[in-house]
Amino acid sequence: MLHIRYSRWDARTRDSLDSESVFDQLNDYMNDTNDLQQAMRRLMQKGIKQGEKQTSGIDDLLSQVAREMRKLYDEYRLQSALDEVQEKLESVVEQERQTLEELDKAGQDTQNKQQFLNDLPSKTSDAVEKLTTYAFENPDAEKEFQQLLSQLEQIRKLENWQRREGNLFRGQKPMEFQQSQELMERMEDLRRLESQLSSMQLKDVDKDLLDRLLGGDTKQDFEGVMRMQSLLEEGGYVLEHGDRYELTPRGVRRVGQLALRDIYQQLRRDGMGRHSVRYRGNQELVIESSRPYVQGDALHLNMIQTLKNALLHGGGVPVRIRPEDFSVYESEHTARAATVLLLDMSWSMSWEGRFAAAKKVALAMETLVRSLHPRDYFGIVGFFTRAVELKPKDLPQATWNMGDPFTNLQDGLHLAAELLERRPSANQQMIVITDGQPTAYCRHGRLYCEWPLSFGGISQRAAEETLKEAERITRKGITINTFMLDDSPVLRGFVDDLTRINKGRAFYTRPDRLGEYLLVDYLAHQRKKV
Repeated sequence: MLHIRYSRWDARTRDSLDSESVFDQLNDYMNDTNDLQQAMRRLMQKGIKQGEKQTSGIDDLLSQVAREMRKLYDEYRLQSALDEVQEKLESVVEQERQTLEELDKAGQDTQNKQQFLNDLPSKTSDAVEKLTTYAFENPDAEKEFQQLLSQLEQIRKLENWQRREGNLFRGQKPMEFQQSQELMERMEDLRRLESQLSSMQLKDVDKDLLDRLLGGDTKQDFEGVMRMQSLLEEGGYVLEHGDRYELTPRGVRRVGQLALRDIYQQLRRDGMGRHSVRYRGNQELVIESSRPYVQGDALHLNMIQTLKNALLHGGGVPVRIRPEDFSVYESEHTARAATVLLLDMSWSMSWEGRFAAAKKVALAMETLVRSLHPRDYFGIVGFFTRAVELKPKDLPQATWNMGDPFTNLQDGLHLAAELLERRPSANQQMIVITDGQPTAYCRHGRLYCEWPLSFGGISQRAAEETLKEAERITRKGITINTFMLDDSPVLRGFVDDLTRINKGRAFYTRPDRLGEYLLVDYLAHQRKKV
């Protein structure tokens, strides 16, 4: 027998989070910050957007805390609670004065006690504390005073609170003393919750306190924030080490895949670039398309299309196949290549989103080569005042270097050549992404930095040493293709000299078109339909 169980439908289950969508949002934040720690913090703060649904973050919960506090400020008048306490104290003092007057009329000397009462401080808590040394004559007044004395600590707290935040309470609703204690406790709890949320130490947040103070779906929203962090770890994208996070190899690969996806989406919108090149290499079939056989072609028959052609031309059984019926698969020649991308990391790359675009292209190309051309070598060199090799795992958090503002392209070319020497290939190339001419160079193992002769001018010795390095690279048969994110006359002149020496090519492009130019050019060198 079939049993069916029904339960209440929850719309949130339809839009439940998954590790991939959470990491995609984290990657967007990482593109903005170039730092995984800041990106994680921003993810926890702002949450993620899934279609029309926005998943709450810590900032949303903090906004709810602020709204609850503002609501209390706008509703109550704090001074009324202090007025109530002051009135009780005045009642005690007035009863005692009346008793002293009666005793004075009866012939007792009460002058000192009356003077004591006259000299009481104006501040309620100080007056209560001073009265602890006073011997009351009126038993009813003493009884009421003992009640006030038991509340002395709360009175002091209320006075301090009034001094700090009294001007924030602008409501018209009067407040009794006992009610003020409850309000203070609630405000303290809200501030404690605010502090816990602001610290971003999610494990320290009191979820019961969150639910009690804010109610509604806030506890579930907070658990959703915690779930984002655990999903990243369960999905194998991020690891937590103490107070820091690290990308796993899977996370690094995903960053590259997203960069490649973004660039290909742009290519589909804008159309593919075209560059004429020469090709040689291995042949791969493209089974999506075929064409009529031409004498001399490799006989990679598309048998279905061949039989269809024979039936269309002759019909009947047995099928008679003629040479003109043959249809072969399209094929592509692929070239095995060794490529090093040189990424300018100098300070000027921070302008106009240049470095963000260049880094996205580097991530995309690394992923493209690894997935589509696994036999190719693809290395990355970052150059600023010195040059360093960048590993794929370092690239997602790489950023421009403000502390070393010079541009040492010569050292970058030298390091790239060393990397290519370790990966022999008939097709070796360097791809340079830069926005300025060289301002630093190395000679006999020593670093030299050289400011331009004038603003926008050239660093003569740095340019000369860089061109000498280009000559050495050219003699090794390595091609240098330069993608420039600036078109200043000085940079154009330097790149023209570099291109003339190396016989490579130069492209002038904007940061938002860099991916289209570079990936299309790279793929054009890899394959050609035949």
